[in-house]
Amino acid sequence: MNSVVSERTGDWRIAVAVARFNPSITDLLFEGCRAALIESGVAESGLHRVSVPGAWELPLACRWLAESDQYDAVIAIGAVIRGETAHFDFICAECARGLQQVGLDTDVPVAFGVLTAENGEQALERADPARKNKGREVALAALDMIALHAEIERVT
Repeated sequence: MNSVVSERTGDWRIAVAVARFNPSITDLLFEGCRAALIESGVAESGLHRVSVPGAWELPLACRWLAESDQYDAVIAIGAVIRGETAHFDFICAECARGLQQVGLDTDVPVAFGVLTAENGEQALERADPARKNKGREVALAALDMIALHAEIERVT
C-alpha cells in the first residue's frame, strides 16, 4: 500500500451509498467494503453509510454526498441483475455514466461498486466476501484514488 494511505488513512472520511434493491447482494458488498476500509486504517467514525432506493438513484445521492465537502471519497454500492426486458441496460449504463460524471464534476473520487450481473448466482459470487469480494475491491480503489489525489496535490 502506498505511503500516503498508511500515513493519513485514519483521518479520511468516506461515504458509502448503498442501494436497497437486491439487499442480499448489496449488504454483502457493503460488508466487504467496510471490512477493507477498517483493515486499511480508516476509522469507524470516518465511515458514513447512506441508504438509497436503487442503482438509478445512486448518482444523485453520490452528488449530494460529494458536494457536502465532508468526504474524501464516495463509494457507490448496488446490484443490477439482468431480467427479461431492456430495463437492465438503461439502469446500468445511466448509473455508470452518472457516477462518473459526479466524480468529474465535483473532483471527489467516486468508486463504482455496482454489480451488473446476468443472474443472482453471478451477483452473489461477486459480492460474497468469502469469494470474489468486489466490495473489498471498490474500497481499495477509493483509498487509492484519495492517495493519488493527495500525491498529485503535494507535487503541484
